[in-house]
Amino acid sequence: MTSTDTRPIIQIDIVSDVVCPWCIVGFRQLDLALQQEGVLAQLRWHPFELNPAMGADGQNLREHMAEKYGSTAEQSQQARDRLTQIGAELGFLFNFNEESRIYNTFAAHQLLDWAEAQGRQHPLKMALFQAYFTDQKDVSDPKVLLDAVEAVGLDRVAGQQVLSSGAHVQPVRQKQEFWTSRGISGVPSMVFGGKYLVTGAQGQDTYAQILRRCLAEAA
Repeated sequence: MTSTDTRPIIQIDIVSDVVCPWCIVGFRQLDLALQQEGVLAQLRWHPFELNPAMGADGQNLREHMAEKYGSTAEQSQQARDRLTQIGAELGFLFNFNEESRIYNTFAAHQLLDWAEAQGRQHPLKMALFQAYFTDQKDVSDPKVLLDAVEAVGLDRVAGQQVLSSGAHVQPVRQKQEFWTSRGISGVPSMVFGGKYLVTGAQGQDTYAQILRRCLAEAA
């Protein structure tokens, strides 16, 4: 966006987790809708933990899905194949394999909370999605997290201090409580213009309709 860009801007709050595949799918669909409608978004990402009790070593993803949702190996593979296809159509690469694991994401959310004040929250969120889904990295590992921090132009030492100090533990907990207390129990959950809540990856057309509604009401 430049100083002469006159396109309308809509505030969009997205509650999500970096290990949620439908969160990156939903964002990519939203991004296409924004381009289609010629609208700019002021994005804010908010924390949600799909597995807050996940241990330090994580868990094999297929085993996790079987335990949490009762998914069979066949159902799990079908879900992976579907996500891989949808991701490819949206220009995002899912690299699921037999060794794919699910991880605790609380440290990642602390860094994302810090990055917002630095104006780099969105790039960091995208970097973490890529690190987890495309590169199959452990997004609970401080080195992986700090590599992402550095890759998006943030200070690695400052990021390390965020993690070691715990300065963003309470702010993240408060934000999690804010959204769950308002009924958010699944992600992605997107709030358009502080008014319209949409849960799940609903597709480019649905997002475009909501954007048009927001624009019409603001006119």
